[in-house]
Amino acid sequence: MDQALAHLLTPLTPLPGNGLPEGLKGATVTTRDGRKLRAAYAIPGSPRGTVVLVCGRGDFIERWFETIGDFIRRGFAVATFDFRGQGGSQRAYEDRYRDGVRHFSEYDDDFTSFMTQIVLPDCPPPFYAVGHSTGGLVLLRALERRTWFERAVLSAPLIGVDVGIWPMPLVRFMCALFPKIGLGRLFLPGQSKRPLAPSNFAGNNLTSDRRRFLQATNTLAEQPDLGVGGPTFSWLNAALRSLRHMQSHAASVTFRAPILVVVGGRDRVVDNEATRRFCNAASGVSLAVIPEARHEILFERDSIREQFFAAFEAFTGA
Repeated sequence: MDQALAHLLTPLTPLPGNGLPEGLKGATVTTRDGRKLRAAYAIPGSPRGTVVLVCGRGDFIERWFETIGDFIRRGFAVATFDFRGQGGSQRAYEDRYRDGVRHFSEYDDDFTSFMTQIVLPDCPPPFYAVGHSTGGLVLLRALERRTWFERAVLSAPLIGVDVGIWPMPLVRFMCALFPKIGLGRLFLPGQSKRPLAPSNFAGNNLTSDRRRFLQATNTLAEQPDLGVGGPTFSWLNAALRSLRHMQSHAASVTFRAPILVVVGGRDRVVDNEATRRFCNAASGVSLAVIPEARHEILFERDSIREQFFAAFEAFTGA
């Protein structure tokens, strides 16, 4: 990593039980609007292609060490990055736990910059994409225009938001209003202002696997600068605008690669019914359900993760 950026970007942080995958090295990406992003990639000998991991909101590369290692052992090169405002990438606010995203075009800039500066020049084709949650929506946005990938697999993608007991019209009104009156950086009601902690495992909607949950929270305890709090009004407003576009254009858009969407039957973070409607309307999009999985399929129990990898290999033919 460029030493001049050491004050901006957090170095990769391996810990006991979550070691650095073989050959993984850090890199720096500069976006079109000047943000500095933390990226990482590994290229094994005689790779079968490259898996590009596009991670979710609040994620950080260290959480994906195990999955990166799984793909490397399957013979793939792997490349990934932290979106702006999270992980080891540059933040918008002095309070690092606020996300600071106002429009998903900022995420588009992050992804395009990563692809053009790291993946396309340095990683071996063919390219396969795996997008999780928010990363799945960003990947869909890219696939409307880009021909980078042979195939794409989405893990619990953000295609609809589960807002619980809140009426959606009220949610849309508040998310549109608060940024206009200068309150967009406020956290949504009921959302934590701090990253996940070990005590949050009980009743969590992310994974039923305690070991993998604690692996992530232990990394945050060791390197708290990687964490981010809950969504802000600005972030959810940006997400809702992007979702309206994606949902309304599902039947007319031509995605530039075949897509498999894998959802968890016990997901309470994203709206699975919205995902089903999207998959039914969109051309070239298939749907698979893992009934026992919660939202973070690749951080679930081994039996659930194995189902995801089986679906990936069958779909990609790789």
